[in-house]
Amino acid sequence: MTDPSPRQGAVPPAPAWHTRLRTALPARYVLRRLAGTAGLLLVLSLAVFALLRLAPGDPARTLLGTRGATPEALASVRAAHHLDDPLAVQYVRWLADACRGDLGTSIRTGEAVSAALGGRLALTGQLVLTGFAVALLLGVPLGVLAGLRARGALDRAVQSLGVLALSTPAFAGGLLLIYVFSLMLGWLPAYGPGTGGSDRLLHLVLPGLTLGLAVTAVLIKLTRAAVVRELAREHVTFALARGVPRRAVLLRYVVRGTAVPVTTGIGLVLAYLLAGTVMVEQVFALPGLGQLLVQSVTFKDVPVVQAEALLIAGLICLADLATDLTHPLTDPRLRTARPRRSPASAAPAGPAKGQA
Repeated sequence: MTDPSPRQGAVPPAPAWHTRLRTALPARYVLRRLAGTAGLLLVLSLAVFALLRLAPGDPARTLLGTRGATPEALASVRAAHHLDDPLAVQYVRWLADACRGDLGTSIRTGEAVSAALGGRLALTGQLVLTGFAVALLLGVPLGVLAGLRARGALDRAVQSLGVLALSTPAFAGGLLLIYVFSLMLGWLPAYGPGTGGSDRLLHLVLPGLTLGLAVTAVLIKLTRAAVVRELAREHVTFALARGVPRRAVLLRYVVRGTAVPVTTGIGLVLAYLLAGTVMVEQVFALPGLGQLLVQSVTFKDVPVVQAEALLIAGLICLADLATDLTHPLTDPRLRTARPRRSPASAAPAGPAKGQA
């Protein structure tokens, strides 16, 4: 008859993926981060609403646009938009409508603001993803190489190129890329969104390069500093001294140790990419959210400016939330909850009382 009890010294089975996920991200931690993000979005929405309402000028005249500003027309606009109510009442009404998806009507085109944003959000999202891929594929590998060759010729060359890319304005870098790859070589289109599919991807190469190169230096700096710091740690030095292959040490210890600072840099990069689309879309004539924001500010289209500012702020907050939730998954030291140990496993192994 076999003994059903586990043998002493047997390795316990690895926990399931959902158990590891609950350990890394407890429900209380996730809910606290979600509540913080919701509170930040509420404060940002209040700031955007108040700044636009308190700006110089009569909101009724702005909403009236180019039409005749007669007293009757002004009174009608004030009544339609409840501009005579207190500012707090106006904000609560606007926030309630925004939560239902009603962001108002564009003054310039008469189109619903939600439809205007939705029609341009896809193009801006594709541009941001292209720039993000450029920054990630260039910044992280170059940062690792610079960290492995710290204070060498390769390190100085990589950092110099990163500083040059960071200090170049987006419009200047975009015009240079257009001149080289469109006018001189004729490889890529110079402007426009394309017709979709592969043609859209071809039209986004130069804007994506322009957007991504501007933030590549940030990832290079963060990755290089993290690699240099990890290479100086005692456990890495000990592993190399024991004869562990250098590639295994780099993958198992160094690269894994750089996960937290690199993911933090990625969150910052996403925030910058969302804000940097304004200039890039103007240079390459892309009808995205950035171009819409410039046109709306020029024509004082308050509902569109208000909704788009809140949308961009919300996307940046979501990127920051994703970064916070990723950290405990990549580094167990940042986890707020520890897996519970059973009494049997917690008891110290040793001879029983009274036994020699």
